[in-house]
Amino acid sequence: MTLVLVAHGTRDPAGAAVVEEIAALVRARLGGVDVRVAYADVRQPDVTSVLSAVEGPAVVVPAFLAAGYHVRVDIPAQVAASGHPDATITAPIGPALVPALLSRLTEAGWRPGDSVVLAAAGSSDARALADVRAVATALSRRVGPVTVGYAATATPHVSEVVARARGRVAVASWLLAPGLFHRAVAASGAAVVAAPIGAHLRVVEAVLLRYYEARCFQGVA
Repeated sequence: MTLVLVAHGTRDPAGAAVVEEIAALVRARLGGVDVRVAYADVRQPDVTSVLSAVEGPAVVVPAFLAAGYHVRVDIPAQVAASGHPDATITAPIGPALVPALLSRLTEAGWRPGDSVVLAAAGSSDARALADVRAVATALSRRVGPVTVGYAATATPHVSEVVARARGRVAVASWLLAPGLFHRAVAASGAAVVAAPIGAHLRVVEAVLLRYYEARCFQGVA
């Protein structure tokens, strides 16, 4: 059963390298399972072209941190356009990654007492923004009050939130890979800016969990 790992897509080669690294780590954990990379936007190959070349059942795992427009609309549309007769789309991996978010923030130099800002990409989908607020609530249980800012689309912008914060500011990057969004976060003026979550072990485990859940579901359907 093929696993198609779907990322947002970026023109930044470093972002694409992170996605390929995640896929390689998943591939190593799954042994002989075929693991392929596709992109929902910006980069090729897209989901349609990848699935069109897959024979047999496939599990499409969105490597997204929130269930925004790409997850709810673009990816299902691309799967449908492929004409693949047996493809299952899982939920995104974001909810399982708060420990990885905290890990990156700590690595960057967060200290107790810092004002913490959660920086997300932003979305026009209210449900995706609700997902981000839920992550901020979960993170606040470990680091104290957390304010949300966005790199694009939604408001307030992360730089505005950093400017209003008191004392030393640490930004937790709710982003999977380097690219345009993280460059905006890095330019926010905060004393500490965490790296994107990247090829963290928690990401690999979250992808594997989605794959196994879908495979079990297909096995009993």
